[in-house]
Amino acid sequence: MISLSHFLVVLLSTSRFLFFLHKWRHSHSPESRKRLPPSPPKLPLLGNLHQLGSSPHRSLQSLSRRHGPLMLLHFGKVPVLIASSAEAAREIMKTQDLIFSNRPELSIPGRLFYDSRDVAFCPYGEYWRQIRSMCVLHLLSNKRVQSYRRVREEETSLMVEKIERLGASSTPVDNK
Repeated sequence: MISLSHFLVVLLSTSRFLFFLHKWRHSHSPESRKRLPPSPPKLPLLGNLHQLGSSPHRSLQSLSRRHGPLMLLHFGKVPVLIASSAEAAREIMKTQDLIFSNRPELSIPGRLFYDSRDVAFCPYGEYWRQIRSMCVLHLLSNKRVQSYRRVREEETSLMVEKIERLGASSTPVDNK
């Protein structure tokens, strides 16, 4: 009869073997051979979040000195492309714009915003181009934006008055 300790040893050995087999097969698959930008080493669940520290802008600057103006970081399991130079940003936004124009498919906007059919969360395509042109022509036209000028100025003056009032009393300002 097999004892519990022998069973656990066999179970752990088998799971370790399957894990390394999966990693080896994944590292030799065509998908893993994609040309990705350089990336610092990451932790399994955190990705590169632990490398950001208390001043993320300074941490990103030091990482870009080591890995170049274009690098790949992982925030948790989400890959994030970081462009830290004007040339790299221009390459992404102008030359390779169609590759980077799509949005990630997220479950929450899909549930909250009409199955991701609004302009902010809709995937790039013909439908997105149509609703974007409707927004630009009807909602964000110069005439429409100027029609709300008085409301914007009134809200701004109320905010400034509130900050002045709270600043004089030395209390923290909550800009809600």
